[in-house]
Amino acid sequence: MQTLWSQLSSPRHLVVFEAAARRGSFTLAAQELNVQQPSVSASIKQLEGSLGVQLFKRSHRHISLTRPGERLFADVTRAFEMLAQSATSIRQAVSHDHVTFSASSAFNNYWLLPRLKSFQQGHPDIDLRLQSSDREPDLNVEPISLAVRLGDGDWPDCECALIAPEVIYPVAAPRVMAAAVHLRNEPALLHQRLIHLEEPIRERPSWRQWFEAFGIPETPPPNGLRLNDYALVLRAAMAGEGFAFGWHHLVDPLVQKGLLAARTEWSWTTGRGFYLVWSKSTPLIPQAEIVRDWVLEQMLPEGDTVPGRL
Repeated sequence: MQTLWSQLSSPRHLVVFEAAARRGSFTLAAQELNVQQPSVSASIKQLEGSLGVQLFKRSHRHISLTRPGERLFADVTRAFEMLAQSATSIRQAVSHDHVTFSASSAFNNYWLLPRLKSFQQGHPDIDLRLQSSDREPDLNVEPISLAVRLGDGDWPDCECALIAPEVIYPVAAPRVMAAAVHLRNEPALLHQRLIHLEEPIRERPSWRQWFEAFGIPETPPPNGLRLNDYALVLRAAMAGEGFAFGWHHLVDPLVQKGLLAARTEWSWTTGRGFYLVWSKSTPLIPQAEIVRDWVLEQMLPEGDTVPGRL
């Protein structure tokens, strides 16, 4: 860090440089920073002197970045954005005024949102913020109170509680299921149009694994629809685009409403589960404990309560 400041003279020069490069004007940068225009010009000259390069091309009424200036501006912008994100995360982490819940878009759309009204009616003072993510967040770093994670329940850095075991069976729009008159056994699905989930970051089961679980060695045909988000997979299935994986805890309400039809007799229980997780190192605030217990209560038989609560 000492080497950096010896090259740049002062961190203030970077702030002035970023403002001038972004606004394209020393005058506008001065107005934004609430200083005089000569002060901006002097800071830029000192920065250029320290680096030994010209950062701006100057004309009577216009400035533009040189090639070295463009490179510095790109790096400074990226660094400032990272610092802003870090500051926001730290401020949110210590504010203790809200609960952030992170899950897949499918879980938020098809499991949480239908139940959200009842939660808000019972807890109107809790500021619950939903975050849809295509990756598993780091709960010890990111300002997230609770998250949903698929796995075996063994995460050294997290506390966890089972929401639902991973049970998968084929689902399709009722008219698609009714039209599949030859769908008498599991291998017959090889001849149906399949909707594939291919998430770019998280590992998810595949149709090939589903067929293997039923002792079917044939590889599913390469055609079909491929999507990178399970919420889109379910929407495509309801629209009649083919057969999709149905995670029981998400699709059962859709089946009950007649939006999907299911072959539950072809259920594959993988041995994994969907877990509610929270950090071991950062204690939950009381509002987050209420959200945690409420989520877990939704999966219990009527009359039961979460252990530890009356």
